[in-house]
Amino acid sequence: MRAVVARVTRAAVRVEGTVVGEIGTGLLVLLGVHRADTVDTAATMARKLHELRILRDEASCATAGAALLVVSQFTLHGDTTKGRRPSWQAAARPEVAEPLVEAVVAELRGRGATVATGVFGAMMEVESVNDGPFTVLVEV
Repeated sequence: MRAVVARVTRAAVRVEGTVVGEIGTGLLVLLGVHRADTVDTAATMARKLHELRILRDEASCATAGAALLVVSQFTLHGDTTKGRRPSWQAAARPEVAEPLVEAVVAELRGRGATVATGVFGAMMEVESVNDGPFTVLVEV
């Protein structure tokens, strides 16, 4: 599993012009599922995201009560080593990826986190106001 995580002062995701998820201060998480990922991988990713100390004053969402906006993004597993067109071989198929994205969200909520989401498989417009900017790649 791979996530691009940005510290934000606000973020929102729209589908067909309608806001389906938004947060204030917290983390925008673009989440890609690898074909080898499992429910255990999802639980580990959720823990890392919740406890990642990248908010101001080295706080985490767990300690600061900050929200997370989780948006599925299979393109994070695109392979661009050959040619000019990415290969998506490493990305999990939608029927595998969707339950694992949902598992990450459920685990975060089970840990007490406030979580907003996009819509799996939809064409989404993601808007964010980065804080810093501060962006990291998280892999498990």
